[in-house]
This record gives sequence, C-alpha cells and structure tokens, in this order.
Amino acid sequence: MIKVDHVSMEFKIAHDHIKSLKEYVVAMVSGKLKYEEFWALKDVNFEVQKGEVVGIIGRNGAGKSTLLKVISGILRPTHGQVAVSGNIVPMLELGSGFDTDLIGRENIYLNGAILGYSEEFLKDKYDEIVDFSELGRFIDVPIRNYSSGMLMRLAFSIATVVNPEILIVDEILAVGDVNFQEKSKARMLELMGGGTTVLFVSHGMDQIREMCNRVVWMDGGKVKIIGEAQEVCDQYSI
Repeated sequence: MIKVDHVSMEFKIAHDHIKSLKEYVVAMVSGKLKYEEFWALKDVNFEVQKGEVVGIIGRNGAGKSTLLKVISGILRPTHGQVAVSGNIVPMLELGSGFDTDLIGRENIYLNGAILGYSEEFLKDKYDEIVDFSELGRFIDVPIRNYSSGMLMRLAFSIATVVNPEILIVDEILAVGDVNFQEKSKARMLELMGGGTTVLFVSHGMDQIREMCNRVVWMDGGKVKIIGEAQEVCDQYSI
C-alpha cells in the first residue's frame, strides 16, 4: 500500500532576524541571507502492506511528523519518492481543514469536502458524526470556542465516518478525555479489523504495543530499526 523509497527531506533554516518579505528579498538579492541546511529525513526506506498497522516512534525531532506529511502528500521530498496505492485520510495537525469562524455543523461539510466526501454522503452521515463526537448543542457553536479535546472529537468523527484505505494518525488519540480516547481506540481497532492500513505515531508505548503489527523507530531523521512491535518497543524502552 505504501512504499517509501530513499526519501530525504531538507529544510533551510534562516538565522537572520527578518521581519518582513521586503527585508527577505533585499537580503536574498544582496547575498546576505544566511541559513542552515537541516535534513529532517535522511534516506528513509520501508514498505507497508495492505491491512498492516505500523507504528512510528522516536524522540521529538526524530522526523516522525515530517515523514507522515511526506507520505500524505503535504510535503514533497527533496530526494526519493513515495508510492501510495489507495486513498489516504491524514489526521495530522489538529484543526487543519477547519474554519474557526464557522460552527461545528458547517465545518463537518467543509472538512468532509476536503477529505473527498460528497455533500450527499455527509448529509446521510451527519447524525452519525455528531453522535460519535458527543458535541451535542456545541455543534452549532463556532469552533474557535472549542477546546482542543472538542476539536479532536470533531476531526476524528469526520475522518473515520467511512473505512479509509489508508489512515495516518499523528498523536491525535492523546488529546481529549479518557473515555473518548478509549472510544477512539475502539474505532481504530474496528477500522484495522476491516482491512484499513494504518500509520500511527505515538509516544505512548502501550498504545503502540497494543495496536501495531510492526514499528519503525526513527532517530535523527533516519530509520534506526524496523521490526515486530514488541521487540522494537522493548529496545526503545531500554
């Protein structure tokens, strides 16, 4: 379903205290723009088979989120390529694809459209989405007034209303109250049982052990180890 082939990702980090676009252009034209090359990913290779649940672990800054964005098509790698077979539903940055000035009800249709759902489909699934989110009367409140937990509930409920072929999740299950975390985990397990391929980033080793078949351990932008979940988690914990 997913093939990551010699993927590297470079960012240029500017060290100048530039406060406007004009200052940036002047510095660039004059050759005074100073920046540091930072490789967030370095020659990353692995494959994910249909129906697999693959965890991605590593310390902050290891390249996990960058890798998910490259696989999702949000970022284009500097080198290498990613081949994906199937539709991807990415759940990466909480609140992406939402308009904070719109109410929850309107954002269901906006975010759903971004994910490729038709208006007719969303109308048919609307009650199911609201019921799962447990937002109740807050569905008619502008989402700028939502807590992070409420926003996560809405995002998760929309994204998982169908069985996506590939689901990419970045720490989103760590947000919200314990009851909804358990409910979200149960929904994830249901999707996995239905054949959905999942890439799952989490700092919670218990979740990784319970939900994943294999684990990719990232360190300094490189793949350190790929292997069976229990074995890799044991080594990582040590």
